[in-house]
Amino acid sequence: MEEVVLTGLRTNGEYHLGNYIGALLPMLQLVEKKREGGDYRINLFAPDLHSFTTPIDHSGLYKQTMANLRLFAAAGLPLDDPAVSLYRQSRIPAHSELTWILSNFAGFGDLSRMVEFKEKTAALGGEERIGVGLFTYPILMAADILLYDAKWVPVGDDQRQHLEFCRRLARSFNQKFDTDVFTVPADFAEQQAWLGREMAPRIRSLRRPERKMSKSVEDPGGTIMLSDPAEAAGKKIMAAETDNFANIDYDWENRPGITNLLAILAALSGRPQAEINREWQGSGDYRALKTAVATVVSATLERLQNGLSGVSEAALGEHLSEREARLAEIASGKLAAVQKLVGLRE
Repeated sequence: MEEVVLTGLRTNGEYHLGNYIGALLPMLQLVEKKREGGDYRINLFAPDLHSFTTPIDHSGLYKQTMANLRLFAAAGLPLDDPAVSLYRQSRIPAHSELTWILSNFAGFGDLSRMVEFKEKTAALGGEERIGVGLFTYPILMAADILLYDAKWVPVGDDQRQHLEFCRRLARSFNQKFDTDVFTVPADFAEQQAWLGREMAPRIRSLRRPERKMSKSVEDPGGTIMLSDPAEAAGKKIMAAETDNFANIDYDWENRPGITNLLAILAALSGRPQAEINREWQGSGDYRALKTAVATVVSATLERLQNGLSGVSEAALGEHLSEREARLAEIASGKLAAVQKLVGLRE
């Protein structure tokens, strides 16, 4: 029996190099690895309903979502593979209805303990400045997973708490109604072991390496957008903040700037981090390292940007329509089973 792998990447903003290395590249590597092994169905979705749990420019959401879906195709997602489904969350109404049903079985206290909710609330200026959607976000994420019986949900450490919430919610619902309607996804440790790879690094700002890379207007020199010209991106790498130690070393805590460059080089060259570290640790030639990183970053951007010009709008549209119809049927079947359990259907 096929096992379902499900993953998504927010599409409300233009992607930068940190998004590519931390989320999109591992997603594509996972698709390739699991396709080769067989017996997997891979659901890769644009969580556009999640995209406005924090304030955004709604006038550009649809256009940006489609631009990022084209980028998936340009990066190498095999749209012609029947085991791979690219789809938009908002096009499948069952996501929203199951979220409402599950919200009546989720604990207020459980949601109140979510670290991401607390951090984003503080960043946005307090509870009076946020919508309820940010608070209930984990329930929608659980619905995204449970509708398709997804066992494998590759997430970063920042989503570990939400994954465990989904597992608890699925188990408690199953127990309450004496059913196995929901497949409980594997826990975080099992997910990482199954992935069989290092955790994707959270790429830092090139100018403020104590912070993660962000498209913030406050840090344009520290962020490489995937639409940046290759030459401009190379200049940002060459101007990256490092340190004044004598030799290169990999140490996120004490030397984040130089470690950030080593992480970028490993990710984009497709080589293990340990191998890259052995090659550069002990060297004092910071410029040579920056040049190596600038070269691989520029090549990556050129490949992605050239790939975009070759994406067929018709093929992408056909894939989305076909897969969204197929997955809507699957999701509606799961929703109907849940509706019956809670008394909405006979």
